[in-house]
Amino acid sequence: MLEELQAADERALAFNPLGLGGRMRPEDAADFQQRVIAGLELSEDVAERTRQKFEQLRTAYSHGVLCYELYTMVADQARLTLEQALRDRFAAYYDNATVEVRERGRRNRPGRVHQITVRSYGDFFEQLQTTKAVELRSNSSQPWLDFNGMLNGLLAWARREGLICGQRNRHSERALKALRNIVAHGEYHLETPVEAARELSDLAEFINHLWGHPTPGGRLYPAPLRRDVVAIGWSQDGAQTVAGYADQLADAHDEEKFTYVLVRAVFCPGGVTDPDLLDFDARRATTAFPAQYLWGPGTREEAAAWMSEHQPEPDLCSHLDQVVLVRNHDDKVDLPIYPAVAAGLPAPEQRGTWYAVRVDRGLDAFTHARALAGDAAGHASTGECRKCPAETLAVGNMTTVLEAARSAGADTAPCSVPDVRTPFADWLSGVTS
Repeated sequence: MLEELQAADERALAFNPLGLGGRMRPEDAADFQQRVIAGLELSEDVAERTRQKFEQLRTAYSHGVLCYELYTMVADQARLTLEQALRDRFAAYYDNATVEVRERGRRNRPGRVHQITVRSYGDFFEQLQTTKAVELRSNSSQPWLDFNGMLNGLLAWARREGLICGQRNRHSERALKALRNIVAHGEYHLETPVEAARELSDLAEFINHLWGHPTPGGRLYPAPLRRDVVAIGWSQDGAQTVAGYADQLADAHDEEKFTYVLVRAVFCPGGVTDPDLLDFDARRATTAFPAQYLWGPGTREEAAAWMSEHQPEPDLCSHLDQVVLVRNHDDKVDLPIYPAVAAGLPAPEQRGTWYAVRVDRGLDAFTHARALAGDAAGHASTGECRKCPAETLAVGNMTTVLEAARSAGADTAPCSVPDVRTPFADWLSGVTS
């Protein structure tokens, strides 16, 4: 019997670094799966209970080579651990402070308000149920938040307090709640090591971000990305478009004449590179990550000379919850534009109805605005949209949306840039018109 427990589960041996294939030796499979989760660590300030639960899951995952069903247990428990992490963060966030809770009102009269000191989440939740309160706020200057003490209430609370972010993450939180309920009430199912590792990785990102630590290279809550100074060039006929580090321009050679622009953008061959970099448009938010126009257009020699004179430095940027503006004018929805660039546009180009939208990718705002312009059912013209990962901050003229963008933390100082774009971006502009 002991020998059977120590034997590798044949189903786990088919998963190797190249995907599914020939079965690995048990010792190699164990080593590979250990490497898969080796980098998943929680920050030191994470609550001890959450840390212990996470370590339990890591340990169980490492034994999956011996018992394939453990991968399913790890994936399921990772989904349930989200709520425990939120409960522990709630208790740590208030740490013996007092919050206000309010009962449901009757006949247009507000409900009774109670004060609860948060000593532990279990104690707080018990008092919440005893008072039959359904709303929460930290102090009288805050609006009331619907709060049931369960996963959906905790997620809404964490987002309001700025502990989690991202419009695409918000849009997927409904799926998280649905998956949690499936795990709690669902039937037998079987997960692979791939799903288990992904759930563990996402859980580590979620927990670390709750405690204020974004993940370098993360999928959900990435740390700010490095933007290097990049040269984007294209041939006269637009058939070729290239990108490279701008400081290498002086040593480059063009077989034919190229036109160049210089930008700050996420560019790291072999690492994280903006997948839409070659769609760069100086005025519009067409790249996946924010890209900043610096110089151009011009020849390679002119670009190299500008680099030598100005020597611009790399910087860091965050793309989650960025604010962009979209114009609807003459029954045409334009591509999104950054607020500072919009503020610097000539007066005729500022006419029309504008939307200030919070998104993770600029083109998400374009999709949302087109849906609103077409009266698409279910898309919210104010606040968070349930149909797409976008939040409308304001609708109106340029003054109105710039004020909303400024209030949301966006740079609105007028910035004048030329109307220049790559051939790919020029094609994109024509397709979306």
